[in-house]
Formats: sequence, structure tokens, C-alpha cells
Amino acid sequence: MPFKTILGIIEDSEEAERLSSCASAMAERFGAHLIGLHAEVVPLPYTSAIGFPDTELVQATADANRERSKELAAIFAKATRDSGISAEWQNIDSFSGDTAHAGMAVARCCDLVLASQSASDVATPEIDTLLYEAGRPVLVMPQDAPCLSSFRRVIVAWNGSRESARATFDALPFILDAESTEILCIDAPDVPGALPPGTEIAAALARHGAAVSVHAEESGDRTPDDVMRERLLATGADLLVLGAYSHSWLRELLFGGVTRSAVRAMPVATFLSR
Repeated sequence: MPFKTILGIIEDSEEAERLSSCASAMAERFGAHLIGLHAEVVPLPYTSAIGFPDTELVQATADANRERSKELAAIFAKATRDSGISAEWQNIDSFSGDTAHAGMAVARCCDLVLASQSASDVATPEIDTLLYEAGRPVLVMPQDAPCLSSFRRVIVAWNGSRESARATFDALPFILDAESTEILCIDAPDVPGALPPGTEIAAALARHGAAVSVHAEESGDRTPDDVMRERLLATGADLLVLGAYSHSWLRELLFGGVTRSAVRAMPVATFLSR
């Protein structure tokens, strides 16, 4: 089933044009309705040095928020106007200013959520929130690579978990549209009498019409995300499909993990679901 409602999470002007253009092209490709979403924090009352509410500061903050929202809405409108797609802009005021949290009800009614990769060394709260609370797949677009609307070569990181199964089937529209899909199994256990790892999910995707192969690899002294990066480079893949937080979010927060690495540093678009 193709994506028919796509949500673009737009936080600031630095990413607005790039993400809006990518989301617009993707919506055009799938014949989808596109929603651009941005949240601004509600200005809180401050007191002056003599204890009275600083109304000028509150008003200045509100004016700045309003101007930023207008700027982002204009960028989104420009990106969608020329494509002729069905599109709408939503602006939300919230106490947190977190676009994903404030727009969770919107995200839950969409087929796919687009967000930009974090430029910092920490996964953005918005993407964490989306993955845990929205129940919808999130496509994270990389900071330092082309922002694509379709993908030629897909790698599915498969470990047999519930999360990887969910991500794989959620990503079917991209997998079926791709020229090839590889099932990547890292450090898969060799069970006597069982089919080789990845065989069954490859067969299931092939029944849908996907061109699928299986590749198994031992990590050795490398981390799983290092193996993924090397495989992406070796195959020229432009999309990674990954089950998010197969380990607990707290464990990944404390010790790191594949999901957090994918959100902040994967060199290609990463499709995450759980």
C-alpha cells in the first residue's frame, strides 16, 4: 500500500527548504497529501527586576515566533506550489516547542513522517518521541547527503526482531519501488536444521514482487552500525531500513546503540519503525 499522507517535521529555516522540497517530491511520486508541521513555544511571562511582568519581552518573543512561523510557512508553500500536489501547513503553539510532541495527533494519522537528521551528537528528542509515541514509521534524511524522494538500492538490517519485522513491512512502498533490496544479517546465529538467516523474510518480500538478496556478515571487532555503514558504501545503497530500539531506549541512551547512531550519523536516508 503506497504512502498517501506524508508529514514533514520542520523545525527551523536551515532545514526547511531542503526537507520541504524532498517531501514535496515524495508526495508527488506517491500521489500523497503532504502536511508541513511546525511548533513554536508559547511565550512564558517573565518578571522584571522590580517584580512586575515584563510584557515587552513576552510580546517581543511572540512576535519573533510569529515571524519565524511565517518564514517557514512561505518556504513550504514555495516548495509545494510548483509541484501541484495536495498540501497544507499547520502551525502549533505549545509549551514545549517540540514539534513532534505537539503534533503527535497529526503524526498518528499519517502513513509516513519525514524528519531531518540531528546535526548534534545526540539524537533529537523529536525523533525519539516520534518513534516511541506516534506508532508511525519515520524517515530520517541525512545532513550531508542528497535528499532523495525515491531509492534505487535498499538495505534491510534484519535481526528477526519484532521491530525489524515492523520496519521491513512498513517500508514496502520503498522496497517495491527500488531496483534491489538486500537483507543484511549481522552476527546471525547458525541454528542446525534451520533455514539460513534472512531467507524467510527475503522470500516474503519476493512474493510482493521485490528483487531481494541476502547477505550475512560477522562484525568481528566492529560495531553493528560500522558494519552497516561499510555495507552501505560497498553496495551503493541509498536507503537503510532499521527496526528502532530493539534494545530499550534507556540502554541506548546510556550506552549508545544502532538506533541513536542511525538518527544522528548514518550517511544515507534511514527508515525507522518499531
